[in-house]
Amino acid sequence: MKIAMVFAHASPFDQARGLHVAGLSSALSRHGHDVTVYARRDDPDMPGRVRTGRGYEVVRVPAGPATPLSDEDALPHTGAFISFLLQEWAASPPDVVHGHGWMSGMVSVLGGRRIRVPVVQTFHSLAAVKRRHRVGDTGPEERGRIEVLVGREAAHVAAVSSDEMAELVKAGVDRARISVVPGGVDIDTFAPEGPQARRNELYRVVTTAPLVRYRDIEAVITALSSLDDAELMIAGRPESGRLHDDPEIAKLREHAEHLGVADRVVFVGAMAHSAMPGLLRSADAVVCAPHYEPSGAVALEAMACGVPVVATAVGALADVVVNGVTGLLVPPGEPESLSRALRSLLLDDTLRNEFAVAGRDRVTARYSWSRVAEDVLRVYAWAGATSGKATAAGPAIEVLTE
Repeated sequence: MKIAMVFAHASPFDQARGLHVAGLSSALSRHGHDVTVYARRDDPDMPGRVRTGRGYEVVRVPAGPATPLSDEDALPHTGAFISFLLQEWAASPPDVVHGHGWMSGMVSVLGGRRIRVPVVQTFHSLAAVKRRHRVGDTGPEERGRIEVLVGREAAHVAAVSSDEMAELVKAGVDRARISVVPGGVDIDTFAPEGPQARRNELYRVVTTAPLVRYRDIEAVITALSSLDDAELMIAGRPESGRLHDDPEIAKLREHAEHLGVADRVVFVGAMAHSAMPGLLRSADAVVCAPHYEPSGAVALEAMACGVPVVATAVGALADVVVNGVTGLLVPPGEPESLSRALRSLLLDDTLRNEFAVAGRDRVTARYSWSRVAEDVLRVYAWAGATSGKATAAGPAIEVLTE
């Protein structure tokens, strides 16, 4: 099968959506399919076309200036992106177009319609949910309206979580044309065996996320204050060289000092994704405590490394973590519940080991990229067979029942 992945948001490919596109493209290539990723060119020194070592091709689309752009600045150049794709596909069209992100979805639907090829859409996040939680940059005002139109026009939508599926249905997307297909994890890179970061005799709790309000790092620091024999490692933006100048870090340091735990809170700063397995393996527990979480990637990576997870029961985390089996789920915004969960986990070696084994088993069975690719191929078949019209033959892939 010839598959066109449209990723209008240019690299870096080490961001969440980029990792998803790269992991899925690699797995589909290993399944014997011809995969090309179309990404907007944001660096004049990058080659226009390159075959990766993971089996898929990346084409840098000249749409707008070859520099990183915000969504608002990139939006006017979608016409150029579509024109390039139509020229590219004129002689040899793909069998399916898979859009990643709202802008890519718009490009995919408009381009796919012209060449009469089915379009599958993965949003990764939704404007309505981000705005509800007041999450950073939600993009231009028209984003939400475009997402609804793309969801209705695509032959099939691959939602990354049950929560996202419910939001799409609420927005008017046909439930019969939505499948829950989660993001995956590289189970060979993220594995229990391998090097780990150096540590001391304290219990180690790791949290890793962009340092923005919806991640609620303050709640994790508050939870640490009730654990006298534990340290907290915080990995995430900004880079280590800018930690002392960052106002968000300053607030978190002040919070830690107020609680008397500043000596047990370590700000690691931004890390290369390749360094994450070592840090996760060194942890006794990994905490994911956001108010909003579309992917659950960090929890998946921790579970793949055989590390138990304490997470808030929101978004994709409610799918990924099976409460009492692979980790513990707590309500968002409740440091007391988080503290109790962490204490119960850290003080019970048997429970940690049970969660570690069950978590690794769950990830290898349900969230390996090979398994996710199989689910995506099933969605492609439904999309191609139905030509955008729902049939009874295409039930949604349910995460929670497996």
